[in-house]
Amino acid sequence: MIALVLGGARSGKSAVAEAMCDRYPRVTYVATASVGDDADLAARVAAHRDRRPAHWVTVEVGGGDLAGALQALVATEAVLVDSLTTWLAAAPGFEIDADRLCAALAGRPGPTVVVSDEVGLGVHPSSEAGRVFRDRLGELNRQVAAVADDVLLVVAGRVLPLARP
Repeated sequence: MIALVLGGARSGKSAVAEAMCDRYPRVTYVATASVGDDADLAARVAAHRDRRPAHWVTVEVGGGDLAGALQALVATEAVLVDSLTTWLAAAPGFEIDADRLCAALAGRPGPTVVVSDEVGLGVHPSSEAGRVFRDRLGELNRQVAAVADDVLLVVAGRVLPLARP
């Protein structure tokens, strides 16, 4: 089972994804954020860390090999990836291998919940880099949605299941 949980900033998407995984006794949380000197991001990461159950295992990939990390977690019961947004943002030129990621997701035998931002509903980015990022994330979300069993959109803490086209 693959579930993609989409939403805007502070929509509650991570909390929804965490609740989806809470019923499994063994969960691996794959963290993709690279905090660096960003105090706001560091505070968000700390809040996510504090909210997670103590028995969950955390694997940090930053902007690294997310597909490889997923392939290494075949024996793990449930996996939560949070998030595609920060993973893509850390990739040089926003270039990633989405096909390899989707194959790794599809190859996992256990449940996998993937969190990503829905940035296409926001303000038009004022920079070329912002526009490229928005477009690449939209394309990545579409590719992951194509292999997902369930796609959910979280708006203001409310969950909307999205039907296949």
